[in-house]
Amino acid sequence: MLKKTAIATVLTAAALVPLSQAQAADYVVDIEGQHAFIQFKIQHLGFSYILGDFEEFSGQFHYEADNLEASSVEMEVQVNSLDTNHAERDRHFLSDDFLNADKYPTATFVSTGFEPKGDNEGVVSGNLTLHGQTQPIEMDVTLMGEGSDPWGNYRAGFEGSTMLTLSDFEIDMNAFPEVMHELELYVTFEGIRQ
Repeated sequence: MLKKTAIATVLTAAALVPLSQAQAADYVVDIEGQHAFIQFKIQHLGFSYILGDFEEFSGQFHYEADNLEASSVEMEVQVNSLDTNHAERDRHFLSDDFLNADKYPTATFVSTGFEPKGDNEGVVSGNLTLHGQTQPIEMDVTLMGEGSDPWGNYRAGFEGSTMLTLSDFEIDMNAFPEVMHELELYVTFEGIRQ
């Protein structure tokens, strides 16, 4: 679950890259204003869901509306910031049974491309590194909006989601039902143009 969450963070950053209609510019994800979230959802034994997020991450992206191939995004997530609202479960997720956060303290996402799919929608691709493993992933992304804010900044906001298979990152879920072998990653955030 942790692994997927980290992946989710990385994917969210990637979502920012391609969709904005603004001029080519560099953006920083608004972490200080808490306008960014990396969240995940995984089934619990097929009876309900466990919801969680990563509270500490950073990211930036470059966007060129007229040259999407030149756009890029990078994200870094602190794995130890995992929170599922249950301290004992969080410690278990962070242990070497799952994420092994002591050995692999960060998860990263670096984009490799973007494919437009219609107005304000597309698919961002990139490499997600989690649990010491790097795998290519794709995430559906949507531009939520962009424009000037009340404080004189220019912002762009995005959301995205994807499904991650934990075994792709060598996270062993064999002791759990098959419904727990995948995790849904959801990201949403605002970037501030620099």
